[in-house]
This record gives sequence, C-alpha cells and structure tokens, in this order.
Amino acid sequence: MKYDKSLLFIDGGFLSKLSKHLGNGIYLKFKIKDFINNLANRHNFNFKTIFYYNAPPYQSNKPDKLQINRKENYDSFKSSLIKDGFIFREGRVQRLKIDGNFLYKQKGVDTLLTIDLSHIKEDYTDIHKIVLISSDTDFVPIIEDIKKRGIEVILLTYFDKKRNSPFSLSNHLLDSCSRCIFLVKEDFLSLKENNKQGDEHEI
Repeated sequence: MKYDKSLLFIDGGFLSKLSKHLGNGIYLKFKIKDFINNLANRHNFNFKTIFYYNAPPYQSNKPDKLQINRKENYDSFKSSLIKDGFIFREGRVQRLKIDGNFLYKQKGVDTLLTIDLSHIKEDYTDIHKIVLISSDTDFVPIIEDIKKRGIEVILLTYFDKKRNSPFSLSNHLLDSCSRCIFLVKEDFLSLKENNKQGDEHEI
C-alpha cells in the first residue's frame, strides 16, 4: 500500500553531482522516470506533482561547439520533463574567475525552490507530505516552517564520511526533517540494470 499523495522536489544540481560521484567520476546514465519509479516502489511514495530545479549550462557571448551542444542537450532534457508533466524551475549559471581558473555556480535555484515550498499549504491543500532531494542546509528554515504547518518533510540525500567531501551532511539539516532516506546507486538504475547489478555509464 502506497503512502498518501506527496510532492517531490528535486535539486537537479545535487542529483547530477551525486550521479557523477556514484559513477566514480563518470556521470551515471539514467532516466529520471526510472529514478522516480525506483524511489516510489522502494519507499511506497505516491507523487502527485514533481518539481525539478536546475540552471542551463553557461553560454559565452560567442559560444563554442561544446557550449552549444551542452545547451541543446539541456533544452531537450528540459522539454522532455515538461512534456511528462514536471514543473521545471530554472535559475542561471554564474561564471567566476578565481586564481586564473573558471568556476561555475548556480544562482537563484535555491530561491525558486524555497518559494515553491513556502506556497505548499495554499497551493496543495490536500497534501500533507513532501519529499525533498537535496543536501543544502539553506533549506532548514523553510523545512522547519513547513513542519509547523503540519506537513511531513522527508529528505532524500547522500552522506559521505570522507574528509572534505562535498557530501558531508549537517546534523542541523538531518534534524530539521521528519525523516531521512539515503540514496544509493541502485536508485539511478533501470529495472533491467538493477537485476543485472548495472554498470556505470556516462549521462
């Protein structure tokens, strides 16, 4: 028996980073539908609406072929999710030059996610449970506010005990949620791959 209907909020940047980590430096090739179905089947979730948050790849004033290809792949991915009924929220990418090296950071994505979370009680009056896929401690205040409004918050995340790991988790984030579930590599694999102990692929 599945849970009552819930909302799923996916931090796309975190999910991408995790797939590369679990693929030992190579992005796992996976379908979002398979990923979501795995979660629903393993944990008895029943998602009413799925929100996906991301930012398009950086484009220079005169984008090269690599930048153009990345943008085309991103646009195709975005269109497929929207066609499947996802609510797609989009921030932007900022390029910074530090010590001669370029760094890329998503901007505005967390704000969009926080805004949507703050509207749950009004926009989805029949929902009493949400599932959040992220590891960002910036969401702690809104999570605590949602819980005060009678909504259960389940965090799906990943934890790595290695020193200086990008997946080290704050106890503050874990404690703020109603429940925490740790993601594993098998969550990203198709049913066929799961049955075969799937290999790693590039996304």
